[in-house]
Formats: sequence, C-alpha cells, structure tokens
Amino acid sequence: MSRYAQVVRERVERLDFDAVVVGGGAAGLMAAIEAGRRGRRLAVVEHAERVGKKILISGGGRCNFTNIHCRAENFLSGNPHFAKSALARYGPEDFLALVRKHGIAYHEKTLGQLFCDGSAEQIVDLLLEECAAAGVTILLRTRVSTIVRNTGTSGSAFVLLADTEGRERELRAQALVVATGGLSIPKMGATGFGYEVARQFGVPVRECRPGLVPLVLGEADRAQWCDLTGLSVEVVAAAGKRRFREKLLVTHRGLSGPAVLQVSSYWREGEAVTVDWAPEREVLGALRKTGARRDAGAAQAALREVLPARLAERLVAIADSQSWTNAGLEALERRLHVWSFIPAGTEGYAKAEVTAGGVDTDALRAQTMECRAVPGLYFGGEAVDVTGWL
Repeated sequence: MSRYAQVVRERVERLDFDAVVVGGGAAGLMAAIEAGRRGRRLAVVEHAERVGKKILISGGGRCNFTNIHCRAENFLSGNPHFAKSALARYGPEDFLALVRKHGIAYHEKTLGQLFCDGSAEQIVDLLLEECAAAGVTILLRTRVSTIVRNTGTSGSAFVLLADTEGRERELRAQALVVATGGLSIPKMGATGFGYEVARQFGVPVRECRPGLVPLVLGEADRAQWCDLTGLSVEVVAAAGKRRFREKLLVTHRGLSGPAVLQVSSYWREGEAVTVDWAPEREVLGALRKTGARRDAGAAQAALREVLPARLAERLVAIADSQSWTNAGLEALERRLHVWSFIPAGTEGYAKAEVTAGGVDTDALRAQTMECRAVPGLYFGGEAVDVTGWL
C-alpha cells in the first residue's frame, strides 16, 4: 500500500482551501495576499519555524525591498521578455505604496535601491499583517511529502500530504502555487523542492547555477591579488556583453563586491571577466608628455591620484619593465581599462544570493504564472528562471 493510500485510510486531518501556496518567502506571501484579497481561502505552507527568513537577511538586515528603476531589462532569463507582463501589472511604486501604508520609513541608496531605515523585520511584519487581513492561514514547520493531482473529478484538483512536527495533514485545493525558492544559501533551508515538483508534472527546468555570487581566482591570480583582501574600489566589471559600474572587493579567495556579483550571473566557466580600474579616466597621459619623468615611481604616483595606494602599487609591480616607454605607457593605459581575469569558479550556492535558471518560463503563462500544460499549477519567485540584478 502506498504512503498516500495509508494515511488517507487512517483519516488524517483534512483541510480544504481554494489554493495552497508552498513556500513562505516573499513570492509565496505576496501570492497569498493577492489571492486572499480576491476572496479565496488560502494556506501558506512553510517548512521553517517562521516565514520570510531570506527577507530578514537582505540588504544587510535592512531589506532592499525594491528599486525605483526596476524594469524587465534588469532580469536575466531564457526568455528576456517574460518579466514584462508581471511588471506591467505590479511595479515598484505598487509595493512602495504598501510600505507607505504601513508607515515604514525608508531611504534611497545608490542606483535607486530602497532600504528600510529600521529593520527588515518591518517588511516581514507588513506581509504578515496583509496575510491576516486577507484571511490567509499560515502553517509553519510543515513539510510537504506528497503531491497528487486529481483529474477528471469534481473534487479538489490537488491533494498534498504534509507533516507538522509529527502531525499529519491532508491539504486539498483547486490551485497549487509553488514558491519554494532556489538552491542558494542552503544553511537557511534552501532545497530543490520546487524543481522536483516541476519535474513530477513534466514541467521543464533550465540548468541551475549560483547567481550574484563571489568569484574565486586561480592559484596564480590569488597569489598576485588576494593579499589585498579588503581593498574596495569603484570599477566597471564585464562578462560577455554585460557591464556594471559599481564597487569591486578583493577577498581572500578572489573577487566580490556589487560589480562582481552582478557579472557573476552572466559569467560562464572558462570565460574571462574584465575590469576597468579607472572608468572614463586617462591615468598615464601626463607621463607621455615631453620631458615628463617616466619610471615606476612616476606611474605609481599617477595611479595613486585615482586609485587606492595599495592597488596602485600592485598594478605597477605587475607591469612590464618596458612600460616606461611611450608605447609601453599606452599599452599599460589600455590594460588598466581592460584588465582580464579568468575565474576558477564561484563560491557556490553557500554564498550565492540567488539561483539562476529554474522552471522554464516557456512552460508558464506570463500573465498568471500558471503552467500551460497543468491547469491550476503555478510557479513563482526564485524557483522560476527569472533572476534579478543585485
């Protein structure tokens, strides 16, 4: 006898809803709130002891809850147009109105990023209050073991078997929303559950990989750069055709900082990442003038005008001794703006802020996130192949 048949026979507690959302993160809670506002009976099933755990650590604990410049172009997906429908229906200003409604003070940082003045707890509280107002039931410490879809009957479309600290339940609903996140930050409970559900119902999943993640340098580059751990400088970092102008941070294993995290989502193994150490500035031009001093000391002094001293010293130390001719200085100037690294890899899902890849958007309706081939089954959030910028 199957586990499903056994527990049904034993008449476990049965709960009926219009829809069940699996995953109590940002996407799951927002889905529940919006459906609850429309009069649906909703349950959110969360395996952790509280909802919104990744929200709590976002933005250094202050939650970078939206970006006022958010557009479809700021998302990475196998279908670059997929995000347009969602953003046309619900944009940054809509969530900002919710933040204002709850009296949460916020401020803008660089590049349109909005953070709470206080704590990320305020955003989680906002979501919980909206869930309560919409009549949403939240089941914590609850793990789903089995999902069955009924076809050709007038009963519930989906039956879920779930366990809440040893208490078995049967959840029934016409609609199922899978918003269980990706593989990033496993120490917070991240799993591949959403991808398993997709495969169970024949929904394709694009290859997953760590995104917004520090890059690890090979042995030779580590020896040359990683004693500068902690050094931070504004650069333009590029991978393929994508370029980001933000801070780069040298770590004990490689490179991080916003610029590097951004390009990591586009980087592929074996490819180069290039760094412009002095964007839109000519650094060594004065050394090429007639009568100018041309040696390592002069080059170092010129670099210190625009770069941290330790970095200036290192770039000069790496430079070829032939660099102090006019031709050499021109070559060094070009290299300063296209300095190339070939990373050995990334820090993996343990340090990745997001998971790139996921449930194939070609299998979903962009307006509703419903599976084209499985009516009533929806996927949302990080489980889907739509990955945002930092």
